Parts: sequence; structure tokens; C-alpha cells
Amino acid sequence: MHPILFEIGGWPVYSYGVLLAAAYLIGLQLGVVRARRAGVDPARIMDLGIYLIIAALVGAKLMLVAVDFDYFRQNPGEILSLVRAGGVFYGGLIAAVAVGLWLVRKYKLPVWSTADLMAPGIALGHVVGRFGCLMAGCCYGRPTDVPWAITFTDPAAAANVGTPLGIPLHPTQMYDAGAELIILGLLLFTERKGRRFAGRTFWAYLLLYGISRFVIEFYRGDINRGTIGGALSTSQFISALLVPLSLAMLVYLRRVARAAKA
Repeated sequence: MHPILFEIGGWPVYSYGVLLAAAYLIGLQLGVVRARRAGVDPARIMDLGIYLIIAALVGAKLMLVAVDFDYFRQNPGEILSLVRAGGVFYGGLIAAVAVGLWLVRKYKLPVWSTADLMAPGIALGHVVGRFGCLMAGCCYGRPTDVPWAITFTDPAAAANVGTPLGIPLHPTQMYDAGAELIILGLLLFTERKGRRFAGRTFWAYLLLYGISRFVIEFYRGDINRGTIGGALSTSQFISALLVPLSLAMLVYLRRVARAAKA
């Protein structure tokens, strides 16, 4: 763990911010490469990707405020801490999808085929981004005695995001990164298998991520994640909605594709 990479003129450069920027750029680059191979204008995908990055950043931080609203209401000065806070991935994803759907229609791009081009980039970017979480000490796990537990020691992490120090924790950042890497591999491997249809890769990503996130949340130890009914975290609740929605969309889009070929 190394939350601060270095300082410039007394100003800290946070490892999370650097890796988050790298995550967005790597994910966007993969989308551009895939667009070029698919015969789609890569410049259009680059423009789209930039807007999606902005939407994701804003959405992630707004969701962070929403799930911990009482804290920010009681400590309004802490709003400035959002500059260095990572945000909630689902908030960024929801905002990016909403903006993306609007933009692809505006650019007159095929909606679900374009979403398919971008989905693996989201997964790859998330892998890199979770290493940023590990470096910063955020999104940490529950105390555990498993052999692969990780112990944080940097006081900056405790000050910035409340990371427990000197306690073995589940490396939930790596659980998430590993799950995303597996999902990325599955998406790329199965993309040419079976009967392809527009939207399959995108909704398969949301389905697989929703399942993995629901499970990993049980191992999370950070308390500022919001709860629904005192039982599920906010992310688990969203996952519980996303999984059946993804299944329904996969069935629907497959039927639409079959009907179009009939």
C-alpha cells in the first residue's frame, strides 16, 4: 500500500488518482482498437469514451454522496474530500450508461453493437482501477485470518479513507480485480462463440459483474457503503436488480435478432 506516490511542491500526488487515470485511458484505448477492427469510426468512439469518462467520474462521486448522505450533511466541509475520493463504481457505471445511450443515438451509432465494443474496456479499466484502491487502502475487506490476508500500515490511508491499520483484512480489492479479469477473458473468449447478437457482450458483462460484486460485498469491511433494509449494501441491492435485468435483456435481444433473421 502506498497512497501517496510523491509530492510536487508540497502537493501530494495520490496513487489512486494516477491509476484511475490509467484505468480510464487503457479502457478507452481497448474500445478504440475494437472499434477499428469492427469497421467503426475510432474517432467517434474516442469522443464517446471521453464523455463516458466524465460521466463516470461525476456519477461515482454523486453515488458516494448519496450512500453516505448523513455524513456529508453533518460535515459539509468534507465535500471537498471528493476530489481525492474514488467514488462508487456503480454510480459511475449508471451515469456512463445513461450518457452513453443518449450519445450513441445522437451520433447515429448502433446502440447495442457500440455498447458491445465498450464493455471489455470497462472490465479492463476496472482491473487497473482496483489496484488503485489497493494502493490507497480504500474498499478494504473484513478482518480475517486467511493466509492471503493483507495488512495496511500507512497512516495516510487511515486518515484519508479510514483504513484499519495493523489488522489482517480480506484483500477485496484483489477479489474484485481478479473477478473483472476473469470476466474480461470470458467476454473476449465467448464473443465469437454461439449465435452472436447485438448487446450480448454488454449485457453479459453486466450480468457477470453483478453476480461477482454481490458476492464480494460480503467480504467488504468499509462501513460507508450504505445499506438497504439493514441487510444488503447499496451495491448488493443494485446487483440484485441488475442480474435479472441483464438476463431479461439477453433473452429479449436474442429473440429480436432471431426475428430479424427470420
